Amino acid sequence: MGDVWNDVKHALHLFVKSPGFTLAAVLALALGIGANTAVFTVVNAVLLKPLGYPDADRIVAVEMSGAEGSQRAASITKFHVYQQQTSIFSDVAAYDFAGPGFNITGGRPELVHGIHVSEAYFRVFGAPMALGRTFTRQEDLPNGGNVVVLSYGLWQRRFGGNPAVLGSALPLGGKPYTIIGVTGRDFAPDPEADLWVPFQFEPNSTNQGHFFMVAAMLKPGITLAAANAQMKLALNQFLRLYGIKNPGFGFMVEPLRDSIVNDVRRSLLILEGAVALVLLIACANVANLLLVRATGRKREFAIRTALGAKRVRIVRQLLTESVMLATASGLLGSALGFAGVRALLAVSPAGLPRVGEDGAAIGVDWRVLGFTLAVSALTGIVFGLFPAFTASRTDLTSSLKESGNRSGTGFRQGRARSALVVGELSLALVLLVGAALLIRTFAALHAVNPGFDTHHVITMEMSLTGDRYEKTAGVAQLSRDGRERLDAIPGVEESAFTCCLPIEGQFGLPFVIVGRPVDPAKGEPGAGWMSASPDYYKLFRIPVLRGREFTNSDTGSAPAVMLINEALAKQYFPNQNPVGQQIYVGKGMGPPFEEPARQIVGVVGNTHDGGLGRDPGPLMIVPDAQVLDAMTKLNANIVPLRWVVRTRGDPQGLVPQITEQLRQASGGFPVAHIRTMDEMVARSTARENFNMILLTTFGAVALLLAAIGVYGLMAYSVEQRTQEMGIRMALGADRPAIRRMVVWHGMRLALIGIVLGIGAAFGLTRFLSSLLFGVKSWDPAVFIAAPLTLTTVALFAVWLPATRASKLNPTEALRVE
Repeated sequence: MGDVWNDVKHALHLFVKSPGFTLAAVLALALGIGANTAVFTVVNAVLLKPLGYPDADRIVAVEMSGAEGSQRAASITKFHVYQQQTSIFSDVAAYDFAGPGFNITGGRPELVHGIHVSEAYFRVFGAPMALGRTFTRQEDLPNGGNVVVLSYGLWQRRFGGNPAVLGSALPLGGKPYTIIGVTGRDFAPDPEADLWVPFQFEPNSTNQGHFFMVAAMLKPGITLAAANAQMKLALNQFLRLYGIKNPGFGFMVEPLRDSIVNDVRRSLLILEGAVALVLLIACANVANLLLVRATGRKREFAIRTALGAKRVRIVRQLLTESVMLATASGLLGSALGFAGVRALLAVSPAGLPRVGEDGAAIGVDWRVLGFTLAVSALTGIVFGLFPAFTASRTDLTSSLKESGNRSGTGFRQGRARSALVVGELSLALVLLVGAALLIRTFAALHAVNPGFDTHHVITMEMSLTGDRYEKTAGVAQLSRDGRERLDAIPGVEESAFTCCLPIEGQFGLPFVIVGRPVDPAKGEPGAGWMSASPDYYKLFRIPVLRGREFTNSDTGSAPAVMLINEALAKQYFPNQNPVGQQIYVGKGMGPPFEEPARQIVGVVGNTHDGGLGRDPGPLMIVPDAQVLDAMTKLNANIVPLRWVVRTRGDPQGLVPQITEQLRQASGGFPVAHIRTMDEMVARSTARENFNMILLTTFGAVALLLAAIGVYGLMAYSVEQRTQEMGIRMALGADRPAIRRMVVWHGMRLALIGIVLGIGAAFGLTRFLSSLLFGVKSWDPAVFIAAPLTLTTVALFAVWLPATRASKLNPTEALRVE
């Protein structure tokens, strides 16, 4: 123990004696460790952190599988079949995707985030109760009564944590709901919710609409393989029950956590790999520093060896120094990492699952601390081991004869330093190529025409609950009254009312074209579906390519009409005019959703509703006054409806007037999630922006570290070869020749590293293909620009010591020992 303490004291003495070396090493490593800590903090929060539920490893998402992957959407009919799989599930729960929101009316109107759930929901997710109870099976049946469970946060915020709230009535949309329970403080549901109400599904429903998710608790001892085998039998049961042939889908389960994070797992793992390369470059840089420093200390090691010190003792001393450097770097890197990830999420919210919109769930826990500690310790060993063994391999006689300042310029040491610089350059090029590909992806996304005009457009949500809005007539009246009020506001150009907004997606429904038989092998075609008021397409500047847009004459008593988009027209009406054709919408969804054929009265331009990176899909649009009552009721239980307003200037200044007019038109209902369309489009590319900023930052850090490595190697080489250069100049070599010699020596290493990096990049960038849009992983422009950039930076790093070498005074150079 005493020897270790002596090693620590000696290391501290050396660090204080060489502040420049210490600062350079600590900063280089802190950048690498900080970057790793930042990314791992996100990876931990999204991928590694267990779900905060009891027996979370047994909770599975029940999904439909298909040719395009799996989806979590479920229908009432499928849910009832899932419930019957009692051999594998102890409980099966249904719950909303996001929830429509609920209006707390009365003294203090408020739109809160509420979701519908089945009675097993709280058992599946192990929700602790601070007060009361959850729903009974009877309360989850039709006419089971209006009951509600509150979240702990809503209970505290609105009721001050008063336990007497149990049994009292909470007015939701004008209807009284009896409060029967309050969840515990630590219950963190996904999706987030302020309150829960029962679905109350009809047991004999034939509704095939997919509007909620399903999770189940596996029985103890049931494996995923066994559960999926049973789900195949459940599919056959479902197909027989409803007479479905050639379904094109299957039933499956997967761990709930995997289902939640599935679409971000690959990108986060790629970022984790990229940041590991940054750390390797930093390690190579510090290893080079240690090699140079150890070379200058050979005489010291020789004297210690002559006095009886064994090789292991010298290695231990050098490893102690490197681990201490890594520890200091780890502390600084941790602070940089935590601050960096917060700053990044503030600049570019990534829309990551499990972290919330503000990234509040990203924090420090034992995994992050353990990771940082392990990385710091491993880094100290990795970058210190090779220099330690190299320096300890001392020829006692020759080292004692050599002068301290010019010792150790041997071939082995020079080759090691050169190899480290080549490795740095290779890794830096891989990161530069990856960053360039993501930059081009982001640029390509921003170059996409979304199909609508976003400027000066503001949107807001309103949850329509209560008797007044249970049928389409009440909703249509609100649409007319609200738009009249909004259009009367000075500064408002157009207003519209809709279920769905561009870029956010729509519902999906089957349809049948009148006079065209359905192919039994393919089944009924499907398309997106949405409702919209008159002026919706005028407001968004979406062109009407054929026919007309909706008018105020398209009321509930008028002939049923619809619009289709260009994608549907091209796919199902090639080489013909679809205007005048008729379509049955919702065929096969059950009697409540059967409606007369609708006549196509117009074809509108495509919009990128599934995201800028996806091609527009087929879409059907119906007037908001002609939506079926059953669909109006269903939609009200799934999503809030949207108001859209286009203004002549900045819409934010009109928000108070807009919200007041809508409150009066709706009978006192509030609005929420007030956002501009520019914000919504920017949010749709937030994850790509997040990936691009991170990888670009890593590429810039790698480029800087590689440049420093090249510069350091060449500067040291010039210093060691001062006498040689003096002799060359004395024998007639001119200054340009000396400069060319140094530049060629450095650029030869740079070119080797770039060639190796190009090969590595070709192999590794294919893993980026799923993150790219509008660019190939082998894009020629990127594979030309990135090497040229690195070559230019390397040339600059080499040119500085080369210029200094060419300015040497031969007389002074020959005097150098």
